[in-house]
Amino acid sequence: MNVTKRSKNKMKKNLPKITIGLVIFALFVSFSYLVHKDLFTQLDFDTTVKLQDKLPRSVDGLFSFFSLIGTAEIVGIFLLVIIAIRRKLRLVLALPAFITLHIIELFGKAFVNHLPPPHFLLRTEKLVDLPQFYVRLENSYPSGHAARAAFISAILILLFAKSKKISQNQKIIFCLLIIVYNVIMFSSRIYLGEHWLSDVIGGVLLGASLGLISLIFVKFKDL
Repeated sequence: MNVTKRSKNKMKKNLPKITIGLVIFALFVSFSYLVHKDLFTQLDFDTTVKLQDKLPRSVDGLFSFFSLIGTAEIVGIFLLVIIAIRRKLRLVLALPAFITLHIIELFGKAFVNHLPPPHFLLRTEKLVDLPQFYVRLENSYPSGHAARAAFISAILILLFAKSKKISQNQKIIFCLLIIVYNVIMFSSRIYLGEHWLSDVIGGVLLGASLGLISLIFVKFKDL
């Protein structure tokens, strides 16, 4: 009887995360269809041109650094570090969601016809010899960097918000830092000519939805 009651209470607590996560994922699917129909072509191009026109070339290095730390390898290691530090076995459930994110990303780039920005818009500086700095896929939707940033940010914001071990001011500072990180990461993908605005939006929707869903089994009270 108590087990059933606990299960119901747990389900009620997780319902907001499940609902919001599924709604955001549904938005991702719907938005992907619109991108496939080329409804944002002019907006994408105008946004990239305006952003490159407004920002000085001196930010190329900084944005290229963010391009490096946003790779799957770096973010994957960071996720493992979070799991190790928190020592919460249920956080391991974020790993299948992280892998699923990349499967959906590859699926999108294989089936959503959306060419990347032309080479004359490309401004990425090659900081290290990684394959992704030299090979561009035929299609660019969704942005894997944006998806990973949104995924890890959703997890971190929930962990900080529910933590009993840090003060309210510390929570605000952490969340502001995460927001700044995301703004730079999302902007860098467009400014560097790696992705269009629509690629970034799709990546954000994908990453945020899976980040929320991955935490439905995590207990926050001891974090």
